[in-house]
Amino acid sequence: MKHYRKKKTKGLTEKGEIEKLKETCETFNSTDASTFEDFPLSMKTQLGLEESGYEVPTEIQKESIGLALKGLDILGAAKTGSGKTLAFVVPVLEKLYKEMWSRYYGLGALIITPTRELAYQIFEVLKKVGVHHDFSAGLIIGGKDLKFESKRMDSCNVVVCTPGRLLQHMDENPLFDATQLQILVLDEADRILDLGFQQTVNAIIENLPLARQTLLFSATQTKSVKDLARLSLKNPMYVSVHEHATYTTPEGLQQSYLVCELHDKINLLWSFIKNHLKQKIMVFLSSCKQVKFIYQSFCRMRPGTTLLALHGNMHQMKRMATYVQFCRKQNAVLISTDVAARGLDFPSVNWVIQLDCPEDVSTYIHRAGRTARLEKDGEALLVLLPSEESMAQQLAERKIPIQKIDVNPRKLMNVERKLEVLCARDVQLKESAQRCFTAYLKNVFLMKDKTVFDVKKLDLEPFARSLGLALAPRVRFLQKHLRQLQQKKAKAPVSNAAGVDNEGENKEEDAKNTGHLKSYAENDAGAFGGQSDSDASDDDIFTVKQRITYDDEGNEEVSQGPSEALKPKKIITKAALARKVINKNILPNKKVMFDDEGEVLREGPNVQKAEIIKDLLKDENAPCGIDVEVSKRIMQEEDRYDKQRDRERVKAMHKAARLKLKKERKELQGEPPALEVGGDSGGESAEEESCEGSDDESEAHESGSDAEESCESDDSTYVEEEERTNRKRKHESNEATVSSKKQKTRRRLQQDDDSDIAPLNTGLDLEDDEALALRMLSHN
Repeated sequence: MKHYRKKKTKGLTEKGEIEKLKETCETFNSTDASTFEDFPLSMKTQLGLEESGYEVPTEIQKESIGLALKGLDILGAAKTGSGKTLAFVVPVLEKLYKEMWSRYYGLGALIITPTRELAYQIFEVLKKVGVHHDFSAGLIIGGKDLKFESKRMDSCNVVVCTPGRLLQHMDENPLFDATQLQILVLDEADRILDLGFQQTVNAIIENLPLARQTLLFSATQTKSVKDLARLSLKNPMYVSVHEHATYTTPEGLQQSYLVCELHDKINLLWSFIKNHLKQKIMVFLSSCKQVKFIYQSFCRMRPGTTLLALHGNMHQMKRMATYVQFCRKQNAVLISTDVAARGLDFPSVNWVIQLDCPEDVSTYIHRAGRTARLEKDGEALLVLLPSEESMAQQLAERKIPIQKIDVNPRKLMNVERKLEVLCARDVQLKESAQRCFTAYLKNVFLMKDKTVFDVKKLDLEPFARSLGLALAPRVRFLQKHLRQLQQKKAKAPVSNAAGVDNEGENKEEDAKNTGHLKSYAENDAGAFGGQSDSDASDDDIFTVKQRITYDDEGNEEVSQGPSEALKPKKIITKAALARKVINKNILPNKKVMFDDEGEVLREGPNVQKAEIIKDLLKDENAPCGIDVEVSKRIMQEEDRYDKQRDRERVKAMHKAARLKLKKERKELQGEPPALEVGGDSGGESAEEESCEGSDDESEAHESGSDAEESCESDDSTYVEEEERTNRKRKHESNEATVSSKKQKTRRRLQQDDDSDIAPLNTGLDLEDDEALALRMLSHN
């Protein structure tokens, strides 16, 4: 009988393999490797690479994997589409494998990306390559169930995440523990380390151990000493395989740009799509509202190809579905913001159209890098305004080969009329067009590079008409900015004659640039003021990431003098407000009643008080503070006084009801009004007064007896009074019911008597009436 020791043999084999890999990594030279089989990788990783179809490494993979296997920190920079994802996925797997990491050890590797789609893509690559490893991996991104993620965070060895959701787990999830972290990876590191994620990333790094390996990868890598110090890198190795290349972008990418007016952009995009129906196209815009409007309007005009939209305001599941659908499509158009500009690997993209000018050269490189990936061919088209043509010069300075082309006017289609009809039919589409208009102006206004982006040079009325709007919407922040510029020009002092000449030249130049904007700012109540103000909510939620002030020429001001600095308002506390009220001799919570002539009747905190309560209130206002016993007695007296007032109200109501019944009875009896007002009314009032007098005597007797009783018997007295009141109400209601029944009976009898007494008029003479009566009696 043979005895197999499978687990023990397997363990010894893994330990021996790990020791051998560590020795090989120390002497490994990546220049000698031509395939992945030449790298000192574990058998599980080799098998995963082979099954995934990875055989020959790219340049960035060859250089970075060899250094990362030695445990060095790396700054990796390479062109878009060069395979940077695999360059850090393989070191992550090998690092944990050499440490013999298991799911019970907790978090060992952390991969941070700026966007959710990129995190999903990296997670898919990690699953393919590491399919034979025993590690547990998790995708932690926004838009998914937080509780589901929290329960499984402690068992994840590799986490692929976005910064915001990771920090949320660090703050709220007690199961999250990163003290044993072995390796940290930042993909698109320049985007993660910029101002947008600065605070979040700083908070994340504070919770990570210093003894770790750090890998940074991007197409436009940062070399800032400040950023590297934040990450605590130890002698990092800078790997830039394309640093000395002729061009910054891939060689198979054909790049061109054209110049057109702002109001022609929509027509240009529609014409381009109609002439390239059998190709895969990506269109980049600057804001979510622009993407939403163009997607909705183009879908209604039916271009003849699949249209997809991707932006940050979409639900997470919808975003993932759009990403997967565009990857599978052969021919489609994806209209997106910069959320899809970094790292995403869409297969077989033919064209990348940047309809809005990118913020800087780095953004252009990442956008254009969505095509011509992995040494394939692709084309990129940049659309510039006449005022943005200086961007082409900046691209040429960064070694980006781009050529200027012209549009064929024969193939240009005009869809302005169609958009006007659509906006006139659909109010929601019209509001979307207004938001698109405002969002574009906000984006241009916030751009830092004022040599390229100048909102004063935009022609707004034709732009609004190109979106299908009859009138340009109001843009409050732009009008406010123009008013501030005018106020500064009015307050600017003129020192000498030369200053006067310079000021005149500046005025002429500003008038040339902002001629079409002056009427826009001045005519708030005119044509532009008549437009629907549905974009007011967008202006309210408009937030500025960086506050920038401008001088008379629109340039950024470096500093302001102390006289220009705004003084902070003094905060008024409640104590200061109370002292202010006391100094003015104002008594709060005071009620004063006046008569018709304006004379004061009563005044006080509560004017409807009994005399005994007023005496108690005087005792309570003593400077020693509040007396609990006195306050208790005041409340009891208030209850007694309120009940007395309620009895008076009910008695007055019953009196009014009795008077009304007597009046109706008098009218039924047919008595003249003089008698009503005279003697009977006097007797009636006397009767009522006698009833009221008896009631008052009984009430006075009750109140006197109540005053003599002690405070302990007040509750029982109140109960007895309420019972007597209820009995009295029932008795009075019964009397009213009986009187109403008697009144109905009296009416019926009166009608019968009237019918008996009154003669029957038949219209015949006396003899005929007698004959008729005799015949009726004979029949009876």
